[in-house]
Amino acid sequence: MFRTAILRSAAVASRTAVRTSIPRLSTRATVAAPSALRFVPKVASWNVVRGYASGGGLEKAEVYERIKQLLSGFDKVNDPSNITEKAHFANDLGLDSLDTVEVVMAIEEEFSIEIPDKDADTIHSVDKAVEYILSQPDAN
Repeated sequence: MFRTAILRSAAVASRTAVRTSIPRLSTRATVAAPSALRFVPKVASWNVVRGYASGGGLEKAEVYERIKQLLSGFDKVNDPSNITEKAHFANDLGLDSLDTVEVVMAIEEEFSIEIPDKDADTIHSVDKAVEYILSQPDAN
């Protein structure tokens, strides 16, 4: 099927090239040719530039508030008033290792980033999470 499509497109391209490259000399009156016969492919130079626009990044206070709101939504957090900038997930908030993985996944979803496993293993507290998110240029 793929071979047939390639052969057909090559045949169409060669017919178009033959029609456009051979000049016709005739003593008879010239009849206007259809536009397909007069098509001359132009060589276009495309300079593709991929640009990113951002709003200037995130601020530390905004990131902290979003993480605080995210953590307060977890049922296993002992006391939402314990969520501070230096709060440790296991020691201060009462989360186990599986809950910490869920927190990291929720942070990925909240900030639209992907955290590799080696970096996720280092995020055990709110300040480490804030620090990591601020270091990511794609976080929003």
